[in-house]
Amino acid sequence: MTEPVFKRPELEDKEIISSYFEKAPSRSCERTFVNVYLWSRHYKVKYAVIEDALVFKSEDNGPAFSYPAGEPENVRKALAFLMAYTEEKGLPFVLYNVTPEMFAQLEGWYPERFSIEYNRDYADYVYESEKLASLAGKKLHGKRNHINKFKNLYPDWSYEPLGDGNVEECFQMALKWRNQNGCEEDPEKNAEMCVTLNSLRLYKELGLKGGVLKIGERIVAFTVGEPLSPDTFVVHIEKAFPDVEGAYPMINQQFVQHECMDHKYVNREEDTGAEGLRKAKLSYRPAFLEEKGVVKEKE
Repeated sequence: MTEPVFKRPELEDKEIISSYFEKAPSRSCERTFVNVYLWSRHYKVKYAVIEDALVFKSEDNGPAFSYPAGEPENVRKALAFLMAYTEEKGLPFVLYNVTPEMFAQLEGWYPERFSIEYNRDYADYVYESEKLASLAGKKLHGKRNHINKFKNLYPDWSYEPLGDGNVEECFQMALKWRNQNGCEEDPEKNAEMCVTLNSLRLYKELGLKGGVLKIGERIVAFTVGEPLSPDTFVVHIEKAFPDVEGAYPMINQQFVQHECMDHKYVNREEDTGAEGLRKAKLSYRPAFLEEKGVVKEKE
């Protein structure tokens, strides 16, 4: 059996990786070049094209593979290849970041052969764009109050898209944010900060859209995202100074109003089990959670 050659995603791989994701649209935040490229530095994830389908390999705890992306018949062939490959190497066959749709496809081809275990910490929060933009209804009145308070406290606020004129200042704001939030002592926070800074530095090359919130001339919040699938926009990064009251709900709403209304849904990614983040994400009333799990062969 030919040994597949896995390599780390680089900027020049954007077209090839994106082309496979487009063949198998998903609302899972991992199915975008930006995410795999920026996080592969931290998580040591590599990719290969197997049977004309895209496969990622993670070495985190023994090799595990992403669910292949491509045309269905090529996905099926790639899965068969991976099963034979792991068997030959005497390794367990493990797939990660598998959504219910992907698992249903796998079950169709291999009934009753595999089990899936979903991890709540890695479920993406998906919201209706319309609701994030209007914050209408009783359940979101607290968010409206925060925004009204922000507007009253800072009448000289403004919103503008991320561009060459403000990206350097966003970079400086992110560095300040890092110092205020103890990122140096926390490896996860530090990794996320590297991703944030790289997404600003490469926003054009990566095809990202961003939004910037100002009070007078000072940037107090920014956010960055991109279209994920035909009906879903994903927000990768959102940073605001916590001492500026209402800055988080304000940048969230303004960005959706200005950049996301062509999409029915907005994916705001997972909470990784962080209690405060979970509470905050649930408070916006998601339309649904995009679940992801680990697939293994049944005993």
